[in-house]
Amino acid sequence: MDIVFKYFPDLTERQKEQFAALPGLYSEWNSKINVISRKDMDNFVEHHVLHSLAIAKVIRFKNMAEIMDLGTGGGFPGIPLAIMFPNANFYLVDSIGKKIKVVQDVASRLELHNVTAEQIRAEQVRREFDFIVSRAVTDLGQFVGWVKGKFSDIHYHKLRNGIIYLKGGDFSEELAPFRKKVRLFDISDFFTEQYFESKKIIYLPMK
Repeated sequence: MDIVFKYFPDLTERQKEQFAALPGLYSEWNSKINVISRKDMDNFVEHHVLHSLAIAKVIRFKNMAEIMDLGTGGGFPGIPLAIMFPNANFYLVDSIGKKIKVVQDVASRLELHNVTAEQIRAEQVRREFDFIVSRAVTDLGQFVGWVKGKFSDIHYHKLRNGIIYLKGGDFSEELAPFRKKVRLFDISDFFTEQYFESKKIIYLPMK
């Protein structure tokens, strides 16, 4: 976990303990069900924890902020962000029940009282959020359709309420409809590891 501590040197001892516990918890779950590809577990911290935390380099979620992680899978980016921002509220959702079971167990064992996890489809969510985060679960246009109408009208962050999306590769075509509003951040500006060379954060204000 030293790579996380290097890029985020101001973590509390409690946060360091929680981050340090993640590899063991996910290895334990991965021995039961395939939460993360077994090949990828070798790079778990860099590819999952640190990648999730790239969002913390572009925004600092304020106390009582409401964030939904849609299509969270095993809890990314939601779990690392919940550790990073213990006074913000995170709602982690996925349509696959066994993945939500993992998220609920990890959050419970880390005593992340700011995390709620639920098996639910996007269109069934009837709440409003400041931000909705995700790791490339689908085409951005389809994702926008899923989350439209789920954002609060009250803004109190540096960035206006909207989507914060982690994605890699060439996605210029799917950004075309949003070109005037979308903003891109190169993760390689924050982290020097080769893995992040083509990885970006897509920010799309929705209110």
